[in-house]
Amino acid sequence: MVTIARIVHSLGGIAQKQQLVARGARDLDLTRAFRSGSVIRARQGWYSTLPEDDLRVRAVRVGGRLTGISAIEALGGWVLEHTVLHVSVPVNAARQRSPVNRFVPLRRRGDVELHWDPPDLSERGDASTVAIRDALRRVILDESFEQAVAALDWALRTGTIDDFDLEAILLTVSRELRHIRDWVDPRCESLPESLARTRLRAAGHHVVSQVRLDETGEREDLVVDGQIGIDVDGREFHERFFERDRNKDGVVNRAGLHAMRPSAASVFRRWDGLQRAVTVALAARGFAPPSEIQGFGTPRRRRVPRLRATGPPLRPNS
Repeated sequence: MVTIARIVHSLGGIAQKQQLVARGARDLDLTRAFRSGSVIRARQGWYSTLPEDDLRVRAVRVGGRLTGISAIEALGGWVLEHTVLHVSVPVNAARQRSPVNRFVPLRRRGDVELHWDPPDLSERGDASTVAIRDALRRVILDESFEQAVAALDWALRTGTIDDFDLEAILLTVSRELRHIRDWVDPRCESLPESLARTRLRAAGHHVVSQVRLDETGEREDLVVDGQIGIDVDGREFHERFFERDRNKDGVVNRAGLHAMRPSAASVFRRWDGLQRAVTVALAARGFAPPSEIQGFGTPRRRRVPRLRATGPPLRPNS
């Protein structure tokens, strides 16, 4: 008997029946594999070795492929908590199904966002996910500005895309949205760092990422207005690194910066308080806030394409 699970796994964990038949699978082999539990049926004619709740399985069950922020999440990208499943479907697609039950028609559209994409898009990517360029384009179009910046930071940081890919993506969106290029930083190392940088810049601060502090190579995540060094700590357990972190704070202070070490939770859930702390620290150093630097009554703002409100308190995707 052909090992169906092994073939499906070699095809990325999801495969159509035609692909399996082309590799020697018979109907009897498929039936046996399904009944033994070595594969699941994501949809009629689709087999998978992935868990039932995997985003890729859910998208195929609907009748399409992952796109947008859902595709970035499946790839391990930097994503804020997201509940809507973004699915790319062909313009002529029909019979969409529930993402959790292949026998139930799709009715609750609030759980699924369908994107009716042109034929050429279906030629890119794989069986379960659109190409990374197409997914990131959807993120720029659909998500909050800070989420879009974070996704692009991740993609560049990890080498998932390069500068050429970024320019190609931006050529497919409106001229206004192309200004996101000036906000992306491939040196960024984490989601909370990306969010903090974007929010501080939007408030008018000058922010530099991954600044080298001394000859030992110690770096600070963010330096704000040349005065404050921010090291965003996303570790779950801090005790193990207590001594190292205290030593680094000394390096930051010797570099002439005010050291701040906010947790990732502070960035996600208590941003207003953290931003006020930055303002107070700057004032203590006699450094004027952005509005006074510009001589206006309101804070200086760089051009921010579609900087949407982010709604309820933010939580990192687990």
